[in-house]
Amino acid sequence: MSETAALAASSARSLGLAACPACGRIEPLSREDAPCGRCGNPLHSRKPESVSRTWALLTAACVLFIPANLLPIMETGSLFGSQQDTIISGVIYLWTSGSWPLAALVFFASIVVPLAKLAILGFLLVSVHYRMRRWRGIRTRLYRFVEFVGRWSMLDIFVVTVLAALVRLQSLATIKAGPGALAFGAVVVLTMLASMAFDPRLIWDGPEERNG
Repeated sequence: MSETAALAASSARSLGLAACPACGRIEPLSREDAPCGRCGNPLHSRKPESVSRTWALLTAACVLFIPANLLPIMETGSLFGSQQDTIISGVIYLWTSGSWPLAALVFFASIVVPLAKLAILGFLLVSVHYRMRRWRGIRTRLYRFVEFVGRWSMLDIFVVTVLAALVRLQSLATIKAGPGALAFGAVVVLTMLASMAFDPRLIWDGPEERNG
């Protein structure tokens, strides 16, 4: 490998440099944990305790994912009685009533996407733990996918909120979010925090470098 190619393949950390996470200023690695000379933010070559914090948030999200799908996400009441719907029952109702595009959208955004995010983050953490060298580009794109789709996971909560606002304009029916909505919202927030806590630069660290 030529000197230019070797330099391009090296990380800033391996070259003894650290970038400020706030302003991007490059400082010597010897000044790690010291204030940045430009903005005063503490310098870190990697996010502190990135792996442990991501594991903790991801574990909590996995635990809450179960009640988020088993508990009712929406409770409706009218003169004819009351009904409680989970995410799955809502998808089934939309499908059987002929609204299959909306059913497919809710199923994808509320079940497939959260499961995919949990699985991808778990895979990234395991790959970092075992210092995998393969598929680094693919793993980086998977991390970017998790960050991109995170905002769309709140579709069910938005639907319940809009329906509640519309139904309250009438006096013969009521609708409110159930406990499943709270659990689902917590899953979404926890997975977003987990993706923020994970440092994707750990994917590119060599086996001789220490994880953050």
